[in-house]
Amino acid sequence: MTAPLHRGLRHLALRVIDLQRSRRFYEELLGFQSVWEPDPENVYFSSGVDNLALHQISKTELDSYDSSKTQLLDHMGVILDSPQAVDQLYQAIAPKIEPMGGRITKELKQHRDGSYSFYFSDPDGNVIQALYEPAISKLRISAES
Repeated sequence: MTAPLHRGLRHLALRVIDLQRSRRFYEELLGFQSVWEPDPENVYFSSGVDNLALHQISKTELDSYDSSKTQLLDHMGVILDSPQAVDQLYQAIAPKIEPMGGRITKELKQHRDGSYSFYFSDPDGNVIQALYEPAISKLRISAES
């Protein structure tokens, strides 16, 4: 097995039914702090080492939402050290992903908050974001013995 090109699963994005209710839950019960709110439908949190995004389900989708047929996980993310590391991972997996049953779902993009990423899916359609996120990408995480 080769060494991973990423720093771990430190980013999770959830679609939520009631953004304000979910926000209170993650702030008050789990101690997450808001780090960015680009608009009323999205809030991004940090625990200090992890990044959690909450995305309000659109009104149209909410009207027909059926929890037995739809999951609320939007995507998961792997954190990388730098924008250059995102580019390197893209170059490493792009030629191999389709033969393995996955695909690139969103190309490389610089985001408004300074993060940089691309998205790809696994063979089951689960979406993964390869992400440089300035607030947590440089943190050094070590396992305790």
